Amino acid sequence: MKAGFSALDPGDRRNKAKVSLTTSTYELLIRSVVDYAIFMLDLDGHVMSWNSGAERIKGYTAEEIIGEHFSRFYTEEDRAAGLPAKALRIATESGRFSAEAWRIRKDGARFWAMVVIDAIYQDGRLIGFAKITRDMTEQRKAQIAAMESERRFRLLVEGVTDYAIYMLDPDGRVSNWNAGAERIKGYALADVVGQHFSRFYTPEDVAAGLPRRALETARSQGRYEAEGWRIRKDGTRFWASVVIDAIYDEGQLMGFAKITRDLTERREAQQQLEQSREQLFQAQKMEAVGQLTGGLAHDFNNLLTGISGSLELLKARVAQGRLSDLDRYINSAQGAASRAAALTHRLLAFARRQTLDPKPTNPNKLAADMLDMVQRTVGPGIALETALETGLWPTLCDPNQLENAILNLCINARDAMPDGGLLTIETANARLDDATARLHGVEPGEYVTISVTDTGTGMPPDVAERAFDPFFTTKPTGQGTGLGLSMIYGFAKQSGGQARIRSEVGRGTTVSLFLPRHLGEADEANPPSQLPSLPRAEAEQTVMVVDDEPTVRMLVAEVLEELGYAAIEAADGTSGLKVLQSDVQIDLLITDVGLPGNVNGRQMADAARQTRPDLKVLFITGYAENTVLGSGMLEQNTHMLTKPFSMEALASRVKAIVTSAPA
Repeated sequence: MKAGFSALDPGDRRNKAKVSLTTSTYELLIRSVVDYAIFMLDLDGHVMSWNSGAERIKGYTAEEIIGEHFSRFYTEEDRAAGLPAKALRIATESGRFSAEAWRIRKDGARFWAMVVIDAIYQDGRLIGFAKITRDMTEQRKAQIAAMESERRFRLLVEGVTDYAIYMLDPDGRVSNWNAGAERIKGYALADVVGQHFSRFYTPEDVAAGLPRRALETARSQGRYEAEGWRIRKDGTRFWASVVIDAIYDEGQLMGFAKITRDLTERREAQQQLEQSREQLFQAQKMEAVGQLTGGLAHDFNNLLTGISGSLELLKARVAQGRLSDLDRYINSAQGAASRAAALTHRLLAFARRQTLDPKPTNPNKLAADMLDMVQRTVGPGIALETALETGLWPTLCDPNQLENAILNLCINARDAMPDGGLLTIETANARLDDATARLHGVEPGEYVTISVTDTGTGMPPDVAERAFDPFFTTKPTGQGTGLGLSMIYGFAKQSGGQARIRSEVGRGTTVSLFLPRHLGEADEANPPSQLPSLPRAEAEQTVMVVDDEPTVRMLVAEVLEELGYAAIEAADGTSGLKVLQSDVQIDLLITDVGLPGNVNGRQMADAARQTRPDLKVLFITGYAENTVLGSGMLEQNTHMLTKPFSMEALASRVKAIVTSAPA
């Protein structure tokens, strides 16, 4: 910076004529800078020049401030401490003074300033000072906020007692330690700072190099997660959930954040639960539960076809962006799934292990969706009522098992009312205090209750006490295994709740499930994924679909129409045969074998070939193959597809049959 001036006369400090400054392009540039206050001071600290940035930041015009001492920009406490004079002395002695501190604007407001004062020399003689000030208030606020956030976070971490949270340096040595770490591992901060974290591992894990691999994984992948045995200070072992995160700053590894949770009690409880469940399942497997009949297997496979087909079409519609009118596929799948659940649980098929898949569940919606199925199951002689509490809480349970439990209770209620009666499904919110909770055999707290009440024969006290025992039944031999209520009881206990019976001979029975309240929302259905493309029709081709199951018939017809075929539908053999005996073009007949009425699928196909000898037929059936084949051989131009089948398999089979030459 070029400068040439003499000190202002103390008696006339506003006489700018006495200031001699060499004007240059550089000086004009400085004057135009608005982000920095740039001005000159004489040897005593009086302002000699003033740029536009100084006017904007400090609030003074050049006429107001030139000739004034720069100490007026300091706070009162800094002036009292002699900081302005100290700043000039340091700049004189070392060539520069720099600092960050509070400064004062013209209006008295404070701002956080970054200040630099440079000593200016000419011909080796000190002639004044150049001063630059930058307003850093916003940055200071952000810094203070970050520091406060960091302080609060540190206090929060240090106060956590359920988790051991601590830092490791890049070599794996402990650098800090929270209260949870001290509680879980037993070491005080002074015991472990500077120690390698491998001391918390078991000797066998240390010998196997597990601590080293844990850090390598965290370093290379960003995180290491595991569960395993760890060692406390007193030598005892505990089952731990461990997370190690690598901490980087501008690409450089600074260390690791490590979180450990003691899961010993939960692991022991899980092991006891698994052992109890295994014992129950083994006992259940020893009970003969009957065999599926061909007709029930046929119905069940029809329902599976309806479910899988509905979902596949739903996937296709979503993949194509056709989002309207999706409810019928959803409703078809749900209806078929509900009827399939009714079939399987009426058969008491306990041959394989039942596992729970808990989800946040709305019992009101689940019960309401079951009403049609329950009414069909119990028959017209039993009136069905509901009392569903408004604002019912959700519960965390396996919704399929809850549905099965309600259905089994309704079937039991039906059997207890052979001459008809009233069946009521009721839900309610319940807050159980200590006394009430002990009465029901649960922990105090908030529960959702689902109750099924009948007006049937009821049970004497000794029978009611044994009702939940596995294999206990009052039904005649061959009519029940005694597994239904024990399954319901096990489901309730596994879900953290309880099942209770209240019964009186001649007045009916109420079975209530107590399930813990879930503090959250019930789950929604997951969106379907994309369905692979299917082979399309090559020309105008017509396929007739005959099936007594509306869902299967609708799905097959829609798949065919989607692929370019013209589809004709019929619900039974008689109506299907009328179409086949007309002059309508039929390139392929798709029919179920077990059609209702006087004409089954096989008979319909045989009759149609009297006038259409080259008719191609695809049997779709839920029966065993030998039921369709008879002698074990298919006739010419006859094919078979066993239910359940995917829509992709159906489309591929139809394409192959229609394009093949007649045999």
